[in-house]
Amino acid sequence: MWRWALDRAGVREPRLRRDYTEQRRAVRRFATAEYAAARLLLPAALLPHVVAAVAFMHETDDRIDRGAIDERAAALVEWDGLVRKAFAEGDSALPVLRCLVRTAERHPDVRVYVEGFLQGCEREVTWRAIADEEELEEYVREYSLPALMLTACLLAPADAAARAVFTDGCHRLIRAMQRIDFLEDLAEDVAAGRPGVPADAVARHGADLSRPGVALDRLVGEQADRAAADLAAAGPLMGVVDASYRPFVRALVGVQGLRLDAVRRAGASLATRGSGPSARAAVVLLLREAVARGRWVPRVGS
Repeated sequence: MWRWALDRAGVREPRLRRDYTEQRRAVRRFATAEYAAARLLLPAALLPHVVAAVAFMHETDDRIDRGAIDERAAALVEWDGLVRKAFAEGDSALPVLRCLVRTAERHPDVRVYVEGFLQGCEREVTWRAIADEEELEEYVREYSLPALMLTACLLAPADAAARAVFTDGCHRLIRAMQRIDFLEDLAEDVAAGRPGVPADAVARHGADLSRPGVALDRLVGEQADRAAADLAAAGPLMGVVDASYRPFVRALVGVQGLRLDAVRRAGASLATRGSGPSARAAVVLLLREAVARGRWVPRVGS
């Protein structure tokens, strides 16, 4: 299946095939569920390019997520230079960048979002807290959305009007996902001194993020409601993507719903432990979409 996917993606050079295969192994290790969803639900020709984009995001995060702020900022400057050099020369000593360059050649929008993502990483490196909803929106717009669009742009419709609906849906989806991330990781983020729940909401509820309590439970409920509203507003995505991508998009949105349910169940206990969706529920959702895909995807080239 993988060799055939590389053929369909136009990756025929032996070195590049080895490079993409190396990135696939990495993505399968650190994003097992996401890889399984892409493998089952996306057309084979798209899979290597999704792998390349996800591998690049992971490599970037790994490089800029260690040390003090100045060390992380220096790592970002160095990485930005390597990425720009790879695009300028059409080659790199790093397999992850060789794959990224080829994917961007086949899907030019990727290059645009690489630029936006690297700019957004400047905010990711330096932020310490989210003051209010306005600052959360800035974080999402500058960092989270470009990160999502590195892969989402591979699914974007060609029609300009449909693309506008698609991009707006992606914005709402990633805003929900980011809010859920901040709730799921609350205990870890507080320990690291980087809570993502808006500080004005914390103050309004009188919540203590470091210990369970009624106020924190109310805060979690409010933030979960906001995430749910964005998830619902992302619904039009399904109507503008190509039919071959809809099972994947439905599964992606559906998993966020499962994550949100888990956050609501956890409530104030998020102060001391993380949360996540039921593995069984996620597998059932994935298999349901795989069956749905199988009803209409042609057997040849499926």
